[in-house]
Parts: sequence; structure tokens; C-alpha cells
Amino acid sequence: MIIGLISDTHSLMRQEALDALRGSDLIIHAGDVGTPAILEQLRTIAPVVAVRGNIDKDRWASVLPMTEVVEAGTALLYVLHDIQQLDLDPAVSGFDIVVSGHSHKPGRTERSDVLYLNPGSAGPRRLQLPITIARLDLGRSPWDVEFIDVSPLPTRG
Repeated sequence: MIIGLISDTHSLMRQEALDALRGSDLIIHAGDVGTPAILEQLRTIAPVVAVRGNIDKDRWASVLPMTEVVEAGTALLYVLHDIQQLDLDPAVSGFDIVVSGHSHKPGRTERSDVLYLNPGSAGPRRLQLPITIARLDLGRSPWDVEFIDVSPLPTRG
């Protein structure tokens, strides 16, 4: 099972991000979606699970939960926008993977046998941070995580 991970689109869906997410069995958006059109575009590729981020304040976003639990294959995932708001111990709670966004920094860490993933930001560039999504392959052991740069290619003039 391939899970596409995306976060912090801030109303900007890059074609490069859509292309990189193709082939996903499920897409998780870790918040700061920006507009419902983003989720509609993602749903053309695969089923989508999304949580609300700190910029998702309009009426449409009220249907997005603050956290979500996802069962995917043999893995149990906990999804939230800001890892600083994690109010449970994932290892004690039985989670294998925690997916978050907010920092715009792609990252992978492991603590107490829990994999913590942040796909980075796929939206507007912030400072000098990369523009990324991630692909999580649950069919491999150990699970494989690939971060993909989805910066637009420069056009030749």
C-alpha cells in the first residue's frame, strides 16, 4: 500500500505535487489545506483523509477534524497538523506512525518504535525551505519513505 503525504498547500495545488501523488492508494493531507478545491483535486487520484490546520478557518473547513486515526494495511496512523499539539503518547496508544505538517520542514524521525513523518510543504515557498510531498510504502519492510521535491521546473526563456 502506497500512502501519499501532503501538507501546507495553503490554497496552491502544484501540478508537480499531483503528478508525484499519482499511484497512491490513499492520500493524507496534514492540514493548512486553504481551499476545498485542493481536496477535490486530490480525490481525483485516490481517497483522501485530511485534518484541519491553523489557516483552515472558513466554513468549509469546519467538517475537517483536528486529528484523524487511519488504519492502512497493518499500520495504525495518527494524523494532526501541528506536532506540538500532540496530546497523547503514540506508542502507549498503539500508533505505528504519526503524520503532521505545520513546520513546512520535511522530516522523518523514530522514537519508541513510532515513525514520525512530516511531508513538508507543497504550497507557496516559505523562506529557503524545499517544496515537498512524501510517499510512504507500507508494502516494504521496513516501511519506506521517499520525500519528493515538487518545485516547479524553471522555464527556459
